Amino acid sequence: MNKKIICLGIESTAHTLGIGIIDSKGKVYTNSKRQYVQKDTVSGIKPYDAAQFHYQNSIDLLKEALEDAKLTMKDIHVISFSKSPGLGPCLVVGATFARTLAIKYNKPIVGVNHCVAHLEIGKTLMKAKDPLFIYTSGANTQIIARDDNRYKILGETLDIGLGNLFDSFARDLGYGFPGGPILDQIYFKSNNYLDILPYSVKGMDIVYSGLLTSSQKLIGKYKNEDLVYSFMHTAYAMLLEVCERAISYTNKKEIMVIGGVAASKALKEMLTAFSKERKVKLFIPPVSACLDNGLMIADLGLKEYLSNGGQQLKDTTIDPTERTDQVIISW
Repeated sequence: MNKKIICLGIESTAHTLGIGIIDSKGKVYTNSKRQYVQKDTVSGIKPYDAAQFHYQNSIDLLKEALEDAKLTMKDIHVISFSKSPGLGPCLVVGATFARTLAIKYNKPIVGVNHCVAHLEIGKTLMKAKDPLFIYTSGANTQIIARDDNRYKILGETLDIGLGNLFDSFARDLGYGFPGGPILDQIYFKSNNYLDILPYSVKGMDIVYSGLLTSSQKLIGKYKNEDLVYSFMHTAYAMLLEVCERAISYTNKKEIMVIGGVAASKALKEMLTAFSKERKVKLFIPPVSACLDNGLMIADLGLKEYLSNGGQQLKDTTIDPTERTDQVIISW
């Protein structure tokens, strides 16, 4: 296709409101975002408060993104948004905003799956061919590989995603939310592994709730640095055991970690050693692309549009529970 198609993507699945713009030639115009931050340190994200934050900031963020991209809405050809999965109230804000823009400016609209968007933006930016994906975010921890026209989930957490696991433990330690990045810094302050934590891998799946409960009971009995190091190291070791089986099963030559937890330096350290041992090429996209963002929604929206065209408004209903392997990949 010779004509350049520009897509604007809106991300609003959880605490991040993002607007990204990319075109069919691969040019990135902007990846603007604003993040709702929970004020108290006891509870996690409150969906209705986050949705209200998105509603209040959507127009200003759009203006900011267009200004950063040096574009106007007349230059945009397609509007895309995250319609699944995520927190219902937050998804509603993004979907409503996208429909409003599509109707007002007479643009085609495409609702996309947030999880698949994480996979696809990694491939787009890193030029990877056919990697095994480690998808690690707040609610999701999955080992994924493409199989014909779907992304097949080879293994996953049966209870808590890594991001939520780390945030929960950080709150218990009094570090606030989001706590994952704080734990990641503390991790490197110790190398004293406490061999007292449960390790639960069930075939190709992982269970983290026992690790969390046991670690909570040990708070105050050991140094925080030692406990955090042991807690994270155990969680990542469980993940890499499943990855090793998946690499052997699929014979993939590339491995890519995506999602918010991909920003973890501790995970990068363990994955680097793992990839060298297994002789596979490791891809870790930029942090800005690993965290929730509008660019990945624009990227997937563009691919969906070029492959299948725009959607009818009646087909843009949100689906908070849609899984990665339910999406047909037609490109």
